[in-house]
Amino acid sequence: MTHNLPLSAARLWDSLMDMAKIGATPKGGCNRQTLTDLDAEGRALFQRWGEAAGLTLSVDRLGNMVFRRAGRDPTRKPVAIGSHLDTQPTGGKFDGVLGVLAGLEVMRALHEAGAETEAPLLLINWTNEEGARFSPPMMGSGAAMGLFPEAEVLAKRSLDGAVFGEELRRIGWRGSADPAALQDCAAYLELHIEQGKLLEDGGFDVGVVTMALGQSWFEVVVEGEESHGGSPMAGRHDAMMAAVPLVTAVEEIALSTVSPAGEPGRGTVGVLEVYPASRNVAPSRIFFSVDFRHGDPASLAAMGERLTARAAEIGLARGVKATVTPFWHSPLTPFDPTLIGRVQASATARGYKWRDIPTGIGHDAVYMARRIPTVMVFTPCHGGISHNEAESITLEWAEAGLRVLADAALATAGLRTP
Repeated sequence: MTHNLPLSAARLWDSLMDMAKIGATPKGGCNRQTLTDLDAEGRALFQRWGEAAGLTLSVDRLGNMVFRRAGRDPTRKPVAIGSHLDTQPTGGKFDGVLGVLAGLEVMRALHEAGAETEAPLLLINWTNEEGARFSPPMMGSGAAMGLFPEAEVLAKRSLDGAVFGEELRRIGWRGSADPAALQDCAAYLELHIEQGKLLEDGGFDVGVVTMALGQSWFEVVVEGEESHGGSPMAGRHDAMMAAVPLVTAVEEIALSTVSPAGEPGRGTVGVLEVYPASRNVAPSRIFFSVDFRHGDPASLAAMGERLTARAAEIGLARGVKATVTPFWHSPLTPFDPTLIGRVQASATARGYKWRDIPTGIGHDAVYMARRIPTVMVFTPCHGGISHNEAESITLEWAEAGLRVLADAALATAGLRTP
């Protein structure tokens, strides 16, 4: 199950630090948002590294970068490793990037050893995993798996009016390959930081990701009437005062919606907009986003129903209109048992302390798992801090993830050494 390829954790770490210079922020993080000039610069560096390792690059119509390493048996479907290079506006050095560059390190080690695999290998940098500039997230993988129409993705607009397809062309990374070709993979593996504290708090080296929690996103609009800040409180239809208890209800609903296994949900309000946003005017309109997640589909559905019911109650009591609209849904997604077993076997054989773990966070692997046998490997991250410039891991955690990823991927592809 394990192998003796010359994997270099130090080289992986150096590559992570070199990539982090592109879009580096004053607090030590990265701002390399998708389809920006900095994204293009990061892609170009990745291209140089991949080609130096003997890989052949193709780019599809969504900008997904796909490196290929030939296998001994060209009739076999390829085994893919991937993640993303784009970041949040105040992102860290490791979210997504660790998985891409760990895959690159696997390819470098194979190249140096002159080793072959029976099946071809792919290394993928997915476009717009984060969804920070263009929403929703994970567009490159979602469209490649046929879950989003390609034309719809290319027409998406950012908050500043930029068009996805036009920006992709502007930075020079719109290719001609068909993204749907990636549905013809034998397996997909992704290494990622946990973005939580379970592994670190438990002293684990590796997390074996068994499933992705279901997610439901909503948009909430509360509409009332504008009132002068000096007017009497009685008789107002203040949208803000109606929205506040509804925002608070998101946390209450998440914590009190418990699955039969005793697991609570997760709830987040990430965006809130006020109109007309004047200091001495009671607002007439509040918009906010809601992100619910749960490991039990029935509980997740109940969370949305409870939010809608609470909005109706508050709207009636306050004399305002409160509307809850579904925005996006990702169902609970199990990962492949065979691949999970390979990751577990590798971690055991190498003496790492590991545990099974779900992911409550969306990743490209979640969309891949709808079409292709998929597994994820987690490394700990300090304090569970991510989507934050303070995001950090250790070289030892990175090495554990790298070696387990490599073992599982190469066992799947059929490693042959000279």
